[in-house]
Amino acid sequence: MKLSYNWLKDYLETDLTPQEVADAMTSIGIEVDAVEEQEQIPGGLAGVVVAEVVECKEHPDSDHLHITKVNDGTGEPLTVICGAPNVAAGEKVLFARLGTVLPGDFKIKKSKIRGVESFGMICAEDELGIGNNHDGIMVLPEDAVVGTPAKEYLKLGTEAVIEYEITANRVDAASHWGVARDIYAYLKLNNLPCKLKFPDVSAFKAGKGECIPVDVQTPDGAPRYTGITIKGVKVGPSPEWLQQKLLSIGQRPVNNVVDVSNFVLFELGQPLHTFDADMIAGGKVIVRRAEEGEKITTLDEIERTLHSTDIVIANSEKPMCIAGVFGGIDSGVTEKTVNVFVEGAYFDPVSIRKTAKTQGLQTDASFRYERGADPAIAAYAGKRAALLIQEVAGGEIVGDQVEFYPEPVEKKVIDLDYERIFNFIGKNIGKETVETILTALNYEFLEKTDKGAKVAAPTYMIDVYRECDVVEEILRVYGYNNIDLPMHMKMSVNATPSPEPEAVRNSISNFLASNGFVETMNNSLTKGAYYDSLQTFPADKCVHIVNPLSSDLNVMRQTLILGGLEVVAYNINRQMSSMKIFEYGSVYSRKPETDGTTLEGYEEHTCFSLVMSGNPDKTWNSDGRKTNYFQLKGYLELLLKRFGADMNQLFTSAAPSDIFSEGVAYELPGSKKQLAVMGTVNPALAKKFGIKQPVFAAEISWPVLFELVKRDKVKFTELPKFPEVRRDLALLLDESVSYADLQKAAFKSGKKLLKSVSLFDVYRGDKIPEGKKQYALSFVLQDPDKTLVDAEVEKMMEKILSTFQNQFGATLR
Repeated sequence: MKLSYNWLKDYLETDLTPQEVADAMTSIGIEVDAVEEQEQIPGGLAGVVVAEVVECKEHPDSDHLHITKVNDGTGEPLTVICGAPNVAAGEKVLFARLGTVLPGDFKIKKSKIRGVESFGMICAEDELGIGNNHDGIMVLPEDAVVGTPAKEYLKLGTEAVIEYEITANRVDAASHWGVARDIYAYLKLNNLPCKLKFPDVSAFKAGKGECIPVDVQTPDGAPRYTGITIKGVKVGPSPEWLQQKLLSIGQRPVNNVVDVSNFVLFELGQPLHTFDADMIAGGKVIVRRAEEGEKITTLDEIERTLHSTDIVIANSEKPMCIAGVFGGIDSGVTEKTVNVFVEGAYFDPVSIRKTAKTQGLQTDASFRYERGADPAIAAYAGKRAALLIQEVAGGEIVGDQVEFYPEPVEKKVIDLDYERIFNFIGKNIGKETVETILTALNYEFLEKTDKGAKVAAPTYMIDVYRECDVVEEILRVYGYNNIDLPMHMKMSVNATPSPEPEAVRNSISNFLASNGFVETMNNSLTKGAYYDSLQTFPADKCVHIVNPLSSDLNVMRQTLILGGLEVVAYNINRQMSSMKIFEYGSVYSRKPETDGTTLEGYEEHTCFSLVMSGNPDKTWNSDGRKTNYFQLKGYLELLLKRFGADMNQLFTSAAPSDIFSEGVAYELPGSKKQLAVMGTVNPALAKKFGIKQPVFAAEISWPVLFELVKRDKVKFTELPKFPEVRRDLALLLDESVSYADLQKAAFKSGKKLLKSVSLFDVYRGDKIPEGKKQYALSFVLQDPDKTLVDAEVEKMMEKILSTFQNQFGATLR
C-alpha cells in the first residue's frame, strides 16, 4: 500500500519530514516498508529537451510523413521523421534524443523510415506520460528555450512515497485521511505543531428534478446505500493535479469521472462506483441478491456466473455491477457518457468476502469492504465525489442525495476504569493522556468521572468492543517503547509429564533425519476430489470448508500420505526423482455419533508419514540400490522397536488395497487401535498424481505410538559374560509358509536360550520342486549363566527343527 507525502499534507499540516512521518506511522502500529523519492514520471524524461523545428517538408514516399530538421541546441540540426499532422517549421517542441527511454520502456533508436534516416523523435503528450492526447505533437510556447531539459521545463519534481502494510483489523488506515488522523493523535500527544483538515462538502446543494430512485431489496447485505445523479458531465482526461495524485501511488488515470472515484477511495478509504445513468434501464437502481446462475460481464470483459449469495446492483433488466467487488462493462463510464449515478454504500463484509473469493477477484474496493468500511462516511464520500466531478467534468446535480439507511449503525459504548487501564498498560500514564489520545481518535466522551469514563467508539474502528480494545488503541499511540520494563519478572513453573510428548516427537524426527529423511510441511487443506474413489478415507467423512479459497483447498486432509504424493510429484517434475521424506501433522475426519450412522462429530489426531521413491545416486559409500518395499519396512520397524514395540507381539493385517497394492497394518497389542500402516502405494492412486515410478509410504498414528511409548518400561541388564553360539539351517518349505511364522515358532521352542533368528537367503529355482522354496535361517543361542556346550546346542537345534517339521512340513537340506 502506498501513501503520498504531499497528498497526506493536504489533510495534515505538520513539519515532519517523510522519514519522520514513516517513523511515527511505525510507532503507532502502521508498519512502514520503505520511504522512496520517486519521479513524477519514471525516469524523469532524461534525454528529452526543448527543440525547434527549423525545417519541415513532406516525405516524397508517404502521404502523411514529414521530413524535419530539428535544432536541439547541440549544433547541426538533426533529421527527424515525424507523422504528426500539426508539425510545422518554427514550432517549439519536446524532442527525445537517441538513447532516451520514454515511459513504457520505449527506447529511441536511429531508424530508417521510407529510405530516410531519423535521429530522434518529436513527442506527443501520451508518449511522454504527461497526458492522454495523441492527436499530434506537443507544441510549446515561442518563449521556450531550446536545449532546456524537459524535466526542468515541465517542472517535474520528485515526491516522497511511503510504502506500508496494515493488519486485517486496521482497514481504517487504508487511506490518506486515515493515516493523517492517526498521526494527528500522535502529534497532539507529543505536543508537536499540527492541524487536521477534513475535506469540506458544505458546497453540496440539491439540484432541480429527482435523483434516480433506489430500491434496496437486501437490507442485510446493504445496510446503507446512497446515490447522487449528475447530468451533463463531459468525460475526458483528468486535470494534471488529479492525474499526479493517482500516479504518485501507482494508479493509472482513466478519465476524469472514474479518476474522481479512485481519488476518493484513496483519500477517505470509502469505495465508490459511478454508473452511466443512461444505462440504468427502468430508471431505478435495484440492490438485490443475484439469481443462481445469473450472468454478468465485468469490466475485464469476462463473463461471470453469479451465485444466490452474491449482491448485485441491477436495473430492471439485468445486473450492472457485482456490489462492492467489480463493475459491469455495460454500465461503466465511457467517453460517450453524459449523465452519471454516483454510488456510496456500506455492504456486509462477510457477503463481500464470500463473493470476492468465489469469483476469484481481489479489488481495492473488495479489500476495504470485506474488512469493514466505515458506514458513517458513505454519504459524505458520495457528496465529496459529486463536487469533484462537477469541478473536473462539469454537470449539474439532479435532486438531492437519495439514501437507504433504515437502521443506522450505532457506536459501541464502552465503560472505562482508569485504574484497570493503567494495570493493563503496566504504567500510570495519567487520565489526561488517555483523554487526549481518545479525543484525537474521534472517541466521544459521554460521561467523565475521576475514576473512569463512558465513551462511544468511532464507527471506523471495527474491532473495538471492550475496554481492553480501547487500551490497545491508547497503547499504540502512547508508544509501547514508553512503557518501562518491570524490575521483577514473574513466571509459573509447570510440571513436565513423563514421558514428555514434545521430546518424543523430536526424537522421532531426529531419528528419521539421521537416516536420510527430509521433513516436509504440507497444507492441512487439500482437494476433496482426492477422496472420491477411496474407501479407506471416504469422501463423506471429509471435513468440508464452508468458504473455500478454491476447489483445490476445499476439505481438511484425512491422511498425510496424499500430501506426500503431491510432494513426490512436485519433485519429479523438477528432475528430483529420488527422495526420502517425512511429515508430522494433524488429520481430520467426521465421525459417527452414538447411533453409528449419522456423521455429526469431528475427529482430529496427529500422524507421522514416511514416503520413499526413486533410485539414489551411486556414491563411494552407497551402491545406489533402488528404493524398495523392504527398505521402508526396515526403517518403520526400527523406529517402532526403538520406541518400545515388540514386533513379535504386534498384530498384523493386510494394508488397505485402495491405498497400497501390497502392505501391512500393525495393531497395538491388547487393543484394536491401528499403530501404523505401510506398503507400496497403489499404482492407480499414484497415477492420479502423475507419478509413474514406484512409491512406498507409511503412516504412524502418533496417539497410539505415544501410548506404546508410555507402556515401555526400560530395564537395564548386565552385559552377558558368556559367549553366544551361531547355527544355520537350510530348510525346504511350502510357498505358503512365511518367515514370520517360522520366527514365532522358533522363539516358542527356544525359550530363554534363543536370542535371535534371521533370514539370510531365499532360493527358488533349479532342483527346488514347484511350489517350494528354500530358506536359510541363522540362529543365535546364549545362556546368561554359563557357557553352552555342543550337546546343549545340538539338543536345542533338534528341538527347533522338529517344531518346523511338525508344524510346517519343513525338510532339512
